[in-house]
Amino acid sequence: MCRLFGLSGGAQPLRAEFWLLDAPDSLTVQSHRNPDGTGLGIFDPKGHAVVHKAPISAFNDAAFAHEARRERSRTFLAHIRFASTGALTLANTHPFEQEGRLFAHNGVLGGLSRLEAKLGEDRALVEGETDSERLFALITREIRRHDGDVRAGIVAAVSWVAGHLPVYSLNLIISTESELFALRYPETHMLYMLERAAGGHRGGQPLHHRSRLGTRVHSDDAAQRPVVVLASEPMDDDPGWRLLESGELLHVGAELELSAAIALPDPPAHRLELSDLSELERASQSVGSSA
Repeated sequence: MCRLFGLSGGAQPLRAEFWLLDAPDSLTVQSHRNPDGTGLGIFDPKGHAVVHKAPISAFNDAAFAHEARRERSRTFLAHIRFASTGALTLANTHPFEQEGRLFAHNGVLGGLSRLEAKLGEDRALVEGETDSERLFALITREIRRHDGDVRAGIVAAVSWVAGHLPVYSLNLIISTESELFALRYPETHMLYMLERAAGGHRGGQPLHHRSRLGTRVHSDDAAQRPVVVLASEPMDDDPGWRLLESGELLHVGAELELSAAIALPDPPAHRLELSDLSELERASQSVGSSA
């Protein structure tokens, strides 16, 4: 399945180094399938979204994923894609940017023609072929309709999707220049949160996280500063990792303040099982799913 990662350093920018795919040999052993794209989204000193991403359809794309990226931002959003819909193109690679926000998604939803009809003229926000970008467009439209309230926009959009479209999983992270929003829905896939004190649980330690699929993140700044991390799996042995509940929407504020609530208490009206998916969709959702 796709992998999500979010990081917030709070009020001041954080220096961090990313290897989106650090151990390619382990991928073959664990999943028998190589990723289809990688991406990292940050915000520059002026608060503008910047996305570094590449599909993995050629050697140069894979080389991009293995190179270290040193960035400075208040928030970070990374994604490893195992494609369920859409070709291996830049337009279909996460994260996506719309109206100054970044978005990455892990899962599958059906009924895309009905979703496009719901979008209407906001279909113009979509550049690629994925269900993820169409979901993001609906969230963007609902945020606009709720006067810029990101939480309300997420709840409105995903509630409509859950009530009207076939849903397998809608785990997602949205980042702004200063905030993170994360939703786990339903319980199909995991999404974890770590509220990391300065120096970690042992004290005095930099952040050095690594996923089973090879994503590695290092930050010396986190030895002296608290951070909040979101990930599809625990990425170190810190006992503070917490699994979000099904339907839980988490907000990480500009000063690292946390708020969480069950925004979607009910299961999808038309819940998809793995057996309902196409062969490609099943493969994309099964990669590394034991985490």
